[in-house]
Amino acid sequence: MNAAQQGTRAGFLAALTAFSIWGVAPLYWKLLTGVPALETVAHRVVWSLLMLTGVMAWRGGFTVLRRLAGEPRLIGLLALTTTLTAVNWLLFVWAIVNNHVLEASLGYFIAPLINVLLAAIFLRERLHTWQKLAVALACAGVLWRVWHLGTLPWVSLSLAVTFSLYGLLRKRAPIGALDGLFVETLLAAPVALGWLLWLQAGGEGHFSGAGTIAALIGTGLITAVPLFLYTVGARRLRYTTLGFIQYVGPSLQFAQAVFLFHEPFSHVALISFMFIWAGLAVFSLDALRRARAA
Repeated sequence: MNAAQQGTRAGFLAALTAFSIWGVAPLYWKLLTGVPALETVAHRVVWSLLMLTGVMAWRGGFTVLRRLAGEPRLIGLLALTTTLTAVNWLLFVWAIVNNHVLEASLGYFIAPLINVLLAAIFLRERLHTWQKLAVALACAGVLWRVWHLGTLPWVSLSLAVTFSLYGLLRKRAPIGALDGLFVETLLAAPVALGWLLWLQAGGEGHFSGAGTIAALIGTGLITAVPLFLYTVGARRLRYTTLGFIQYVGPSLQFAQAVFLFHEPFSHVALISFMFIWAGLAVFSLDALRRARAA
């Protein structure tokens, strides 16, 4: 196995592990149901930064900060990815603690097919006939839902778009996975820490009680580890391949929503999911066929 193959294999394993962790993450976020989503996200940022700072120091220092001093465009790009991450985190945590795990899973089912569209638009990866059909089926699923319910699944679509755009921008950013994640977290930390201090000073914070404190501190680990693994995968895999692995997470979330949390699952939702699953099946079979041909 040559170096390129080893890199691809490592990227595949990293991405698969990241999506598996995200798939079971609702079980963790349910522990924080009594904490507002914005406060939970702020804790995610602060505790992730502390953990990443230790990792950076152990690895050998913070040379990336000196490098960024001379690259304002890279800082701007990472500021944009930071914003996308924060919005995605906030929507996801809000959906979990408010019993919308099914909506969250729908968003991440759609995301791989949005990856295909973004790859065609921005990376000029050519869309093949079967990929076009897969995207069309996903669009049909969303339109079916809109037609019957009269509203867009805004939580699902927002999660899908923010996550896919984040992956696209991080793939193009000329910075390593760990360095980039550290800088993103560092950029978000002042706002997050300021918000937490404001809440505590006003007596509105929830950083009390041994169980809640432990769960909030643990958000750093459950946030930083899969996000780091994802950025490793995003840099080493083709964007369409990354989209193929991505639906491991929503499959696990869907199973929890229906069988563990017993969220309502109407025939309208079922048909919408069936369209999207059909699109994913077409996309997956086409990817496997092309891999064998290669």
